Amino acid sequence: MKNSSRIAWISAGDPPERLPDVSKAAGEPNGLLAAGGDLSAERLLYAYRHGIFPWFSEGQPILWWSPDPRCVLEPSQFHVSRSLRRSLRRAEFVSSFNEAFDDVVAACAEERPGQDGTWITEDMARAYSGLRRDGWADSVEIRSGDERVGGMYGLAIGRVFFGESMFSRHDDASRAAMLVLCRELAARDFLLLDCQVESPHLLTLGARLMPRAAFSALLADACRAPERWTGLPAGRRTVSADSLQ
Repeated sequence: MKNSSRIAWISAGDPPERLPDVSKAAGEPNGLLAAGGDLSAERLLYAYRHGIFPWFSEGQPILWWSPDPRCVLEPSQFHVSRSLRRSLRRAEFVSSFNEAFDDVVAACAEERPGQDGTWITEDMARAYSGLRRDGWADSVEIRSGDERVGGMYGLAIGRVFFGESMFSRHDDASRAAMLVLCRELAARDFLLLDCQVESPHLLTLGARLMPRAAFSALLADACRAPERWTGLPAGRRTVSADSLQ
């Protein structure tokens, strides 16, 4: 069995650097690295810059992960299929940035068919709301008429956007959110949209798998100076399929 050593336990008083190197992550379950700590902004930013993210359910300790391989998407490689083009023409979606960050997180936390509970706990929601206030986290909202029908949120650090979650209440609303985000990331020369864990859906959108070692090496350069991105477009815009293939 690939690396099945016991995971590290950390306390809330430990510095962010107490998180182990990602090479020590378990092979089964894939990427489990550590447990414990807290969701302070300092620890979260350190974790993401080093290829680590929190993922746990209510009643569990905070669990920290770094799967191998990593699911990533180069923004310019987002795949706009014929069906998505048709859907965008019919739906007349309208997009915005950061108009309703907390509402997007709350919508992502709602249980979905076949899902038992949610990993976006109240503590997680508060932590990412704090990162939004500090300028690290961003959301994309998709509307159809007066209704918010889709969206996603994540963190922008250096030249990597770390996607956290998305939701959809209308066919293709989440794909529209990713399209809008990828268009913005590509325009700003971002290297990757981190999708964390692969799924057939993400792979159809152009995502690919990257070995953890390569992902870590990329982050060491791309997130060396953890700058906040600024100047996201204000207001609402009609979503079209232009600019990306």
